[in-house]
Amino acid sequence: METIVLRFERIDSTNSAALDYAKRGADEGLVIVAAEQTAGRGRHGRIWHSAAGDGLYFSIILRPTISIENFPLLTLMAGVAAKDALEEFGVAVDLKWVNDLLVKSRKIGGILAETAETDRGPAVVIGIGINLRSRAMPPEIAEIATAIEAETGTLVSALSMESALIRYLVYFYDIISGPDGCLKIREEWQKRSTYANGKFVRVTTEDAVITGRTDGLEKDGGLRVITDSGLVVIRAGDVENLRFEGASAAPEQRVD
Repeated sequence: METIVLRFERIDSTNSAALDYAKRGADEGLVIVAAEQTAGRGRHGRIWHSAAGDGLYFSIILRPTISIENFPLLTLMAGVAAKDALEEFGVAVDLKWVNDLLVKSRKIGGILAETAETDRGPAVVIGIGINLRSRAMPPEIAEIATAIEAETGTLVSALSMESALIRYLVYFYDIISGPDGCLKIREEWQKRSTYANGKFVRVTTEDAVITGRTDGLEKDGGLRVITDSGLVVIRAGDVENLRFEGASAAPEQRVD
């Protein structure tokens, strides 16, 4: 995959712009980067703090050849790529299913994948936000978020982070697009995440709150959780590490 980067000083959302370009027929590999977002967003419509110069705000258009039921694996692929890119700058990252990049349980980055139907077939936009510096984090996230500068004492430029991220995204996208690519990406994600196996978690979905221990991934990237009632596969939900089995948890409900 070849990439072309379009840069904006200020934009509402790199994902929104990339989706618009995709619907207008843009090629795979178009990257949208902004110095500042005025309406950056994460999953479930949450706001993503996007002050000028404080982060990398990045979206890339993909036109995947993998089956549509495996599209969720593209989020995991992006997590693998972002982790490896961050570690080039001395940041030890954990991957929390499905889209969080953590350092010692504090969020340093996140991923938002969105799909659009276009005249050229389905397109997937992968948005990635990475905190470069923590100087202007709002109080409500200061205790649960971190940044490269806070972790390493070094200010990494958005351009340097972007370059590394593109390199790893291209590498792992080539893998997922190739023979046994989905299996390989699942394996790569599980090798890099403490959440893959044996983590005691609480998962909040639209319909239930589930507690149990993680047990790897399904073929489509769903998270397997072993509960007192048996195996539950999570395909959408918020995962929280309960740290120890005596932690307080909401009553468990079985999801079929």
